[in-house]
Amino acid sequence: MRMSTSHCTTIAAIAAFFMMATGEARSADRLPPYKDDLFSTQKVLQTGDDGAFDVIEYDEMRDINGRDQIPEKRAQQKYVSLGVRKVQADETLSLDGQRLDVTRVGQAAGAAFTVIFVHGRNGDRRLGANDYTFGGNFNRLKNLVAGSDGVYYSPTVKTFDSDGVAAIAGLIRYASQQSPGKPVFLACASMGSQVCWGVSRDADSVKRLNGMVIMSGVSDPDFIKSAFYRARLPLWFVHGSRDPVYPAGDQQALYEKLHKAGYPAHFTLYQTGNHGTPIRMIDWRRALNWLLAS
Repeated sequence: MRMSTSHCTTIAAIAAFFMMATGEARSADRLPPYKDDLFSTQKVLQTGDDGAFDVIEYDEMRDINGRDQIPEKRAQQKYVSLGVRKVQADETLSLDGQRLDVTRVGQAAGAAFTVIFVHGRNGDRRLGANDYTFGGNFNRLKNLVAGSDGVYYSPTVKTFDSDGVAAIAGLIRYASQQSPGKPVFLACASMGSQVCWGVSRDADSVKRLNGMVIMSGVSDPDFIKSAFYRARLPLWFVHGSRDPVYPAGDQQALYEKLHKAGYPAHFTLYQTGNHGTPIRMIDWRRALNWLLAS
């Protein structure tokens, strides 16, 4: 995996972990610790760009087989807390004449913040609401958001073209109306990243957004022409170094361009990680606290 010269500051893993576990956690985090011993103790192999770039160790035998009761299908019970289902509901929203199926977790109105997750190809709202797949990481996300008085939406996106962008733009508008003046964050995975990039060009949506996360996504060479870029909203990239679908190098090149321009971006690379690794491994508490503080 190509590394720029600015990424060559390598520090001892224990020091990097100490910085992540203590320094960031003490900076007035909005989201308090939640199962951090299971999800946040990730070994940092390399860091650079004053902390904006990091490479994290990924080991399939440990992070899938050692974490799942049934590999890739059911996480061990200790990674999952199902009490959050009490504030979870499947809904069909009517948004400017469009019907959008969503799973909502948390209070619909008056939420402290909103997180919207857009799945990739062959997915639907169930993917982002499944408690047991991806090592229980979506269950942690739901608990983190709902436990901090936020609301989480996992919608079904039928297409990843302008229609899909319009559907998510409608959901962003709805969420901001339900919780006026509160932050709204959009996270997109795999082919769903095309929706994120499309939304980034919609000035009305950008006015209501406060940041985005792109996981295993396609790169957007024209991002610097977008309303999102002009608004200088924070952007967190997560990718696996061995992604066979969308090469990590393309996304990293975009990050490097943004970083050189002084844009608020972060890039996390999971060394030896595959296409699904970011969804399984992203430290949601760390990423959301960074977005909330940016």
